[in-house]
Amino acid sequence: MTGTGLDLDITEVEQRLLARWPETRIAPSLERIRAVMDALGQPQRDYRSIHITGTNGKTSTARMVETILLELGSTVGRFTSPHLADIRERISIGGLPIPQDGFVRTYRDVLPAAEAVDRESPTPMSFFEMTVAMAYQAFSTAAVDVAAVEVGMGGMWDATNVIDAPVAAILPIGLDHVDHLGPTTLDIAAEKAGIIKPGALAVTARQTPDVEQLLRAHADAHLARLMVEGRHFRLSGRRACGDGQIISVNGLAGHYPEVPLSLHGRHQAHNAVLAIASVEALLEDVIPLDGLRRALGSARSPGRLEMLPGTPAVILDAAHNPDGARALAADLSDLGGSPTVAVVAAMGDKDLEGMLAELDPVVTTMICTRNSSPRSRSSHDTAAAARGVLGADRVVEIDTLADALVEATRVASALSEEGGDPAQVLVTGSVVTVGEARRLLGL
Repeated sequence: MTGTGLDLDITEVEQRLLARWPETRIAPSLERIRAVMDALGQPQRDYRSIHITGTNGKTSTARMVETILLELGSTVGRFTSPHLADIRERISIGGLPIPQDGFVRTYRDVLPAAEAVDRESPTPMSFFEMTVAMAYQAFSTAAVDVAAVEVGMGGMWDATNVIDAPVAAILPIGLDHVDHLGPTTLDIAAEKAGIIKPGALAVTARQTPDVEQLLRAHADAHLARLMVEGRHFRLSGRRACGDGQIISVNGLAGHYPEVPLSLHGRHQAHNAVLAIASVEALLEDVIPLDGLRRALGSARSPGRLEMLPGTPAVILDAAHNPDGARALAADLSDLGGSPTVAVVAAMGDKDLEGMLAELDPVVTTMICTRNSSPRSRSSHDTAAAARGVLGADRVVEIDTLADALVEATRVASALSEEGGDPAQVLVTGSVVTVGEARRLLGL
């Protein structure tokens, strides 16, 4: 495959990217991405970055960082993964997905360097490494001031970690990707601590004492500072409202009372706190309160406790591990505890039983299905696991997501008629599941 003269459209580019090693196949090394960055002239050094890791909440936090900085007049690039519907979601410039022609042009820019690595390395550039290289190149071409960069997996060996971010943001660390990152939270924390660069300022969500101690030791060893939620900054007030919530925050630099946040759920309030602290750390200053209120009042994070009005109401949430499911269950209770019909399709390598145990108290009926990914657990296996946790009388097995959504709507409507309280539909289990549901629902 040769690169520079190709006359490609975005569909062909996406097919070529997907033909590379998938995101789930990992060869832990930064040598390949560093070689590509060297060949491109180190584009990732043309702007400052906020680097974001943790087990859950990274995409929402990156989007809030982006929204705040845009409101303050910065030109912002954002890299997040995976995408819900369109591969261009991964690379955002100025708050919008990179244009199709820009995506194709950036691929052409990166391809010769990638092909050189492919020829010289026993391991070819993966899909994820290519999209990271494209993002960093696109941000340089667009002359962004700041990039908000979400880690793909872990931190130390993640392809995004070729940036020297002056600010590292660490969300709560739990168990996920244990086959790649290690079997304990300390193993995983050691990988995630790798994004804290020498002299950087790291802000972290509340962690268990042993995880916080590990993060602090890493920061001290690299002459970096570690600021901890609850000690150096905190959520000082929160109340739910119809279109989200109102939060008050004591930040690193200032106090921000009565800030509207257009995202639902206590976990999103804490994600907002970390986003505020990250921006303060980058600016080394207070965020103007009016600008912060406008930014968070308009923040969006599709597929993350996304509320779709209607009859029945539909909630989309990409929880894909027990920690995410626990936060989702707490948020459903916070929203009023309506009867809930859950449509669940999860990947085969995830802790499904752990997720189901967290959802059990808040789900009335569970419809078990599958998504289109070859990694998806079958509807039969999901239903068998669900019967073991919820009991057979609360579990329905349906093979396709489209049919599952139809059945969930029917069951929720029947529950509403029987009980009087309006029932709702929840779609969860995977980013892929939520992305497909959004398309099926016409979003």
